[in-house]
Amino acid sequence: MRVLVVGSGAREHALCLALAADPAVTALVCAPGNAGTATVAEYRRLDVSDPAAVAALAAEVAAGLVVIGPEAPLVAGAADAVRAAGIACFGPSAQAARLEGSKAFAKEVMAAAGVPTARARLCTSAEQVAAALAEFGPPYVVKDDGLAAGKGVVVTDDPTVAREHAAACGRVLVEEYLDGPEVSLFCVTDGTTVLPLLPAQDYKRIGDGDTGPNTGGMGAYAPLEWLPPGTVERVVREVAQPTVDELRRRGTPFAGLLYVGLAMTAAGPRVVEFNARFGDPETQVVLALLDSSLAGLLHAAATGTLAGHPAPRWRPGAAVTVVVAAAGYPGTPRLDDPVRGGDQPGVIHAGTRRDGDGVLRSAGGRVLSATATGASLPAAREAAYRLVAGIELAGGQYRTDIADLASRPGLGFSVDA
Repeated sequence: MRVLVVGSGAREHALCLALAADPAVTALVCAPGNAGTATVAEYRRLDVSDPAAVAALAAEVAAGLVVIGPEAPLVAGAADAVRAAGIACFGPSAQAARLEGSKAFAKEVMAAAGVPTARARLCTSAEQVAAALAEFGPPYVVKDDGLAAGKGVVVTDDPTVAREHAAACGRVLVEEYLDGPEVSLFCVTDGTTVLPLLPAQDYKRIGDGDTGPNTGGMGAYAPLEWLPPGTVERVVREVAQPTVDELRRRGTPFAGLLYVGLAMTAAGPRVVEFNARFGDPETQVVLALLDSSLAGLLHAAATGTLAGHPAPRWRPGAAVTVVVAAAGYPGTPRLDDPVRGGDQPGVIHAGTRRDGDGVLRSAGGRVLSATATGASLPAAREAAYRLVAGIELAGGQYRTDIADLASRPGLGFSVDA
C-alpha cells in the first residue's frame, strides 16, 4: 500500500514512524513534513490549506491511502477532495470536521445525541459573556468557537482575564467547569463502527504543576492504569457511538479519528471537547504501544470495512512523551536556534528544519518530543527524561512532572486542569 501523510508536526512524524514499520506499507510520502519525517518518508512540498492540491498530490504519488493529520485541511475540505478523486482517505469530511471546527456545533450534536457534557452558552457580545460568567461562576471556562491550535481555551478564576479572552476571540462558548482528571480517548471510525485506541492523558499548561497558559500539549503518557474498569467501553457506548450515529443520521458521516477529550467527574465521564484528528502529544504515546497494523486499521476506516477488522493489539508496558518547546512559547517562539540530540531514537520532530549546511534548527513553538516506552510507567518516564537530557536547544522549555503523580504508588491519577 502506498500511503500519503499530510502535515508537518510531531503527530505526522509519529504516524510516519508507525507506518514505515508496517509491512503493509510499500511506499510512504509525507507532505510537507519536517526534518524528522524526511528520514522515514519521501518529502513533497504541499500547501495543506488547498484541498485541490492535496488531492492532486495524492493522485500524483498513486496513493492507496491518504492520512490527513492537521485539523485545518480537514475543516477546509481536503478529505472531500481526496475522496472525490477516488482515493481512500482517513479523515472526516468538512461537514463532519465541524465537530472540531465549531465548539457550538459540537454542543449541538452532543445535545441531539444525548452525550454528557458541560453546560455552555454561545456568546457573541460582552453582555452575553458577562451574563454567562455570572451564571456558571468560577473557575471560568471560555473557549474560542473556532480553530485555535489547542490554545483557544482559558480557564481562570479572574473574571477580567475571562472577559479579555472572550473579547479577543469574538465568538466564544462560556462553559461550566468540569472538575476531575482529564482523559483523551482516540476512536477510529468508518462512520458506523467505532474502535477505541488506548486512553492517554496529556498536559496542556506550559509549567510544572499545571501552571501558566495553555499550550498545544507539553507531554503525555499511556496507558491509564487508574481508570476504572469498563471506562473505555462506557465512553464508546455513551459518547463516541452516539456521536457517530447522530452525524450519520444527519447525512454527514464521520470517517476518521474522533478524539474524545473527557473530564472524569464524580458523576462520570463528561466531554470537554471533540477533535477530528489524532491529538498531539497523545499520538506519540499511543502509537508507541501499538502492536498491530496501523495502515490496515486506517484503511479499513477509510473504506467502510471497520466492522470486519480486528481490534488493535497493544504491547505491554507504558509510554511517556515529554515536549521540548522553543523559548517564548506559547507566545511568539524564537526560531532558527540549532538543535542537538534530535537524531536520538525515540525523539519525534515537530517544529524542525534542516538548513543548507544540514544543521537541525527550530522552526516552531513545540520543537521535539522525547518519547520512550518501558515495562512500567516509572521506567518509561525515566527513559523519556534521559532522552530530554540529550537534547540541546538554547532557551528550550520542558515540564519536569510529566507522568510524575501517576508513577507514584497509591496516588491513583495525575490531575491536569
